[in-house]
Amino acid sequence: MGPAAAEPVSAGIYAVAPLLVGLPLGSAALLLLLGRRSDRWGHWLGVLASAAAFVVGLLTFLAMLDRDASNRVLDVRVGDWIDAGAFHLSAGMRLDPLSMTFVLLVTFVGTLIHVYSVAYMDHDRDRRRFFAYLNLFVAAMLVLVLADSYLLMFVGWEGVGLASYLLIGFWNHRTPYAVAAKKAFVANRIGDIGLIVALGLMFATFGGVDFTTVLGANMSGVSEATLTGIGLMLLLAACGKSAQFPLQSWLGDAMAGPTPVSALIHAATMVTAGVYLIVRSAPVFDAAPTAQLVVVVVGAITLLFGAIVGCAKDDIKKALAASTMSQIGYMVLAAGLGPVGYAFAIFHLVTHGFFKAGMFLGAGSVMHGMDDQVDMRRFGGLARYMKITYVTFGLGWLAILGVPPFSGFWSKDKIIEAAFIPTDGHTWRAWLFGSVALLGAGITAFYMSRLFFMTFEGERRWSTRTDGSQQHPHEAPALMTWPMIILAIGSAGLGLVLGLGNRFVDWLAPVTGEHEHGEPVLAPGVLVALTLVLVVVGAVLAWRRYAISTVPVIPPVGTALTRAARVDLYQDAVNDALLVEPGQHLTRSLVYVDKTVVDGATVGVGQTTVGLGQLLRKTQTGYVRSYAATMLLGLVVLVATVLVIQS
Repeated sequence: MGPAAAEPVSAGIYAVAPLLVGLPLGSAALLLLLGRRSDRWGHWLGVLASAAAFVVGLLTFLAMLDRDASNRVLDVRVGDWIDAGAFHLSAGMRLDPLSMTFVLLVTFVGTLIHVYSVAYMDHDRDRRRFFAYLNLFVAAMLVLVLADSYLLMFVGWEGVGLASYLLIGFWNHRTPYAVAAKKAFVANRIGDIGLIVALGLMFATFGGVDFTTVLGANMSGVSEATLTGIGLMLLLAACGKSAQFPLQSWLGDAMAGPTPVSALIHAATMVTAGVYLIVRSAPVFDAAPTAQLVVVVVGAITLLFGAIVGCAKDDIKKALAASTMSQIGYMVLAAGLGPVGYAFAIFHLVTHGFFKAGMFLGAGSVMHGMDDQVDMRRFGGLARYMKITYVTFGLGWLAILGVPPFSGFWSKDKIIEAAFIPTDGHTWRAWLFGSVALLGAGITAFYMSRLFFMTFEGERRWSTRTDGSQQHPHEAPALMTWPMIILAIGSAGLGLVLGLGNRFVDWLAPVTGEHEHGEPVLAPGVLVALTLVLVVVGAVLAWRRYAISTVPVIPPVGTALTRAARVDLYQDAVNDALLVEPGQHLTRSLVYVDKTVVDGATVGVGQTTVGLGQLLRKTQTGYVRSYAATMLLGLVVLVATVLVIQS
């Protein structure tokens, strides 16, 4: 069974659905326009706008639950938008289980991060502007997931790109932060080209870019090559926004932004937009098996890439960023598996949004108590001084490891099981991608345990600051700890609530179609046991090396792989060699050709004209006798020419 058809609605709670976007967008505009006058209360307006959007989203969700499962795909028309020749497109909102899942995640987690930011940014003189940017981001993200067409989605897509640029570079008076923001912006623009090309292909193929026209079309009447092209362009867009191979280099640098930005953008929302795009476009990918296979390959490469990089990072935020890259890789892999994995990709996206946002906020709490220090080699033994942060971070750690009954066990293990299910009779693919997913779970256990033990366990390595004075680690204030506690509760129990009885899978069925229950090449019980064994082995190795052994403050030289992982497996060097340097050489060559050929020809014509003018000017002496002599000479030449012709 495919996705359900949309039903137009315009009454009840659905009529106020535009407030989901309007509330945070209006708040952002107000905070920016009022300027310094809103410094004293602007941050609370930002919190209120996000919370109000969550309330509207929750009421819409509850109203949708009262409807029959087959009638949960609704279109709310907002107004006319584009009317140009044969192209007609209205602006509207697609309310369905997929978009409402994102609405609740973005607004709920976003509101908690807003509350956390009130305390975290307390001493920043530009706090009001920070909350305006947060609201702008929430509004753009909601446009992205609620749009009823790919073109309107593109508006939200660009909006979150702009907002992330502003937030990553919020402290742009520091050059590295400004450079990091620019790097993220440029990398995302490369991905955006893919979405632009996909829009063109959709219009040329289907005659429209709205979801009803594209996703409701008869795909059997479209050539597979065209659908593959659309799918690959959509994947390129997803790689840019979700930091997937080969467009993943910007994510680690983006940690330059304030920690709440990392939690909101780089854990729970923007980096998941690519997964949303793939799952939303499920009918296209289902009809393009080659593109679908490439999606799985990209996800598999990225989940290992991020896991390996995470093993060598000493910066607590960059280690979490590498973890995010890896976990999004799991989601992309699941999305590429088709009906077997669509629901599990979104399931893991939701649980990951809670435990990773909680850990990012925990990292911010550690930084708050450690004078903004991020080097885990200068932490250690913080559990006794920051008990709330320790417990909440620990619950997120257990969740991402996939320890039962915590959230990650219910979502990530389902992806591993789905990866072992043969598709189209290709058993070797099941063994290959399943083994990659299984290996990734073991590496995840090692690097996340390394992060946890280096920060909270073992001997303390923070006795003095760099200036020689004593450090005094302390717990964060209540406005920071309460959001962490709520997210930790979600990290512990949300997977169980959504996973039992396939509740979440059934909830998404109107969008993703009927979930396919294939048989993995290994029994599910065996896979669970293997996964837990690898998790335990990874955690024990990290415990022996970083909890009960001395951790050197100065990083050891390490193996060749360790040194490569410290510099993100040379991804920047590769990008420079393949893209930046050739681009610079091409630019210099074009400038040279422009100056020597184009400008040279133009200047040459001008100089020749000027030279001829100078010669002619010399004949204009102003004397009558000179002009008479010239006329006589001309007459002689004319007579001589006539005589020569007649002879």
